[in-house]
Amino acid sequence: MSFDFPTFLVAATALTGGIWLVDALVFAPRRRRLATEQAASGASTDATAGSTGGAPAQGADRRYREPVIVEYARSFFPVILAVLLLRSFLVEPFRIPSGSMMPTLLVGDFILVNKFAYGLRWPVLNTKFLELGEPERGDVVVFRFPQDESIDYIKRVVGIPGDQVYYRNKTLYVNGEPAGQVQLPPYVGEGSGQGHTGAMRAVEDIDGLEHEILINPRARDLPPGCSVLADGPVTVPDGTYFVMGDNRDNSNDSRCWGFVSEENLVGKAFAIWMHWDGNRNGLPIAFGRLGDVIH
Repeated sequence: MSFDFPTFLVAATALTGGIWLVDALVFAPRRRRLATEQAASGASTDATAGSTGGAPAQGADRRYREPVIVEYARSFFPVILAVLLLRSFLVEPFRIPSGSMMPTLLVGDFILVNKFAYGLRWPVLNTKFLELGEPERGDVVVFRFPQDESIDYIKRVVGIPGDQVYYRNKTLYVNGEPAGQVQLPPYVGEGSGQGHTGAMRAVEDIDGLEHEILINPRARDLPPGCSVLADGPVTVPDGTYFVMGDNRDNSNDSRCWGFVSEENLVGKAFAIWMHWDGNRNGLPIAFGRLGDVIH
């Protein structure tokens, strides 16, 4: 069972903010009033007795000071709220767990995803409240997997609403036009990607956006169990997108389970901020990938 971090953030923000607010409106004024009355009463008594009045005032301060739970809530609320707002509306980090987007993204890449590129959504509810943009062909997007929305997937958009998409002989066709390919030397994998060494590597062009792909000439165009394109081209319905992995013969994508609904979009991947792969020779960090822009 995956941990629902957005729900945790919302609940933690509501809890800490609620404790702080109720205390500020109800209990804090009462504490201040009682402390003032106690101090005044102590001062009057001390004046009558000729005392300095220091000890009673200190006792009042201890008795009516802020409870520990309120102190913690007041301290943590701004931090949790800032994380919630940043993660929900600006940028969210993700880790790449598989090789389906090789060579663009490798196992162990930690990426940043733009959360407002395709509109702002309420956290947890995932309903859009502000339109800002739509995915374009070639975008690398994170989305909730249509067959299990608790899992996040990352793929490349190759078809937008109204497009006719087909894949044949390792070539992508969009509206009848083949995406250009320029062959490169065979791929040399590192770390967790060593098993893909020797795969054909090519630069694919989708609407002028160039990116590398991996191809296994001996594999079928459709992975085992995938049949979406078995009967020929498909037209992408309104409000949905056709996505594929850059590691074309090692990707569970729209060829297998169909289209990604606009409602399932999480955001657009735009940068790699860290790479950590324990299977690499030497240091597990690939410093050369840090800060790379995702195309």
